[in-house]
Amino acid sequence: MTWTEPATWYANLASFYAAAAAFITDPAGNVLLVKPTYRDHWAFPGGYVDEGEYPHHACAREIREELGAALTVGALLVVDWAPPAGQRPRAIVSFTFDCGSVASLDGFTLAGQELEDVAFFSQQEAEHHLPGNVAPRVGAAIYARQRRAPKYLEGGLASPLR
Repeated sequence: MTWTEPATWYANLASFYAAAAAFITDPAGNVLLVKPTYRDHWAFPGGYVDEGEYPHHACAREIREELGAALTVGALLVVDWAPPAGQRPRAIVSFTFDCGSVASLDGFTLAGQELEDVAFFSQQEAEHHLPGNVAPRVGAAIYARQRRAPKYLEGGLASPLR
């Protein structure tokens, strides 16, 4: 067996992107989504994980940046792995965290140039407003929150590992 220098070893491993999102509901169970100015669709509050940043820290940072609020980032609800697609040359791992329930939108201040709207939607409406590959995370997050166990998806679909 030959020894491989760590720099060479790590340089040859697959790399991927990571994103973190907040699953926030109101007391009735409606799901909070944001409408970015730079996309045609709605999204969970969140964004990409910066280099050296833990995903749950990225989630808290994105909530502060996008909504001007400090919410507690709780349990991991959903991990969704998706292969490279379209203009994205690498796989992406998306972490969705339970960020609790808020009674109203009153405490939020939208990041003006990044977001144009924030609203609560029923599960079905939220799924309709999200891209097809992201929509399954709504039901998966609800399921995971109820069961207190994270859900694993592959490209938005339930994994055969369940």
